[in-house]
Amino acid sequence: MKKALVLLAIVAIAFTSCKKDVINLKEKIIGKWMLAEINERAVTTNDKMVYTFVSPTKAYMSASFTNNPNASAVWSDKTEVDVAISGNKMTVTSHPDENMTTVDELTVTAINSSEFKADYKVTVTEGGNVAYSRQGTMRFTKLNVDYSDAILGKWECTELTGIETFNDANARLEFYGDGNYNYWYKNSNNEWEAVTNREYQNYFVDGKLLATRWKNIGETELREWWEVTSIKGNQMVWTALRQNEDGTTARQGMKWVKVN
Repeated sequence: MKKALVLLAIVAIAFTSCKKDVINLKEKIIGKWMLAEINERAVTTNDKMVYTFVSPTKAYMSASFTNNPNASAVWSDKTEVDVAISGNKMTVTSHPDENMTTVDELTVTAINSSEFKADYKVTVTEGGNVAYSRQGTMRFTKLNVDYSDAILGKWECTELTGIETFNDANARLEFYGDGNYNYWYKNSNNEWEAVTNREYQNYFVDGKLLATRWKNIGETELREWWEVTSIKGNQMVWTALRQNEDGTTARQGMKWVKVN
């Protein structure tokens, strides 16, 4: 009898342990997540993306990708995607444009309230043909802030640190609620002047990820990416991780003050 009770206790403990190891992905995945690492290396800001899971079958994806030589550029501002979850496996299917389909197959190995890790395989097809495919590991961090509304208005740059990209310290940016923005610079008379030679100036903010794109008349499109570190009152701070030509990375930062 004692042996039987001991055996039952062992089985119960093992069963409880197995239950604890099960990832309740359908429940825990709800929320906003930003890509942080690929293959245990920090992702540069221009390679980041944000998933917002609103249910186990529906999510939204934001990303601005231009550096893949095998696929067209992507501009996804909270684009709806399909989600299928079975156990700890998740398949996310998106259509960045009418010719492109992206399938992310994620096997989640660990998830908590602040991050999740997964083995992944991504396949991109264009016109029914595979443009590229890759696999490895990913780590996402959970975002508990969204600066989409806080960034609206006109901001003047007060400080630039690190390497200089398209945005420099001589800048005012005004963000509108329709996904457009405007850019001013100080001219030779020390007066703020709005640019007038652009076909468009678009942006999106999803959580902390800020992406901009613009096109001067008769020129090619340009893009830039940032992470909004904080917006407090009339003060705003950006940061970005950039990759140098030699493969090393460097941090860049900008500070802004809100103006009328």
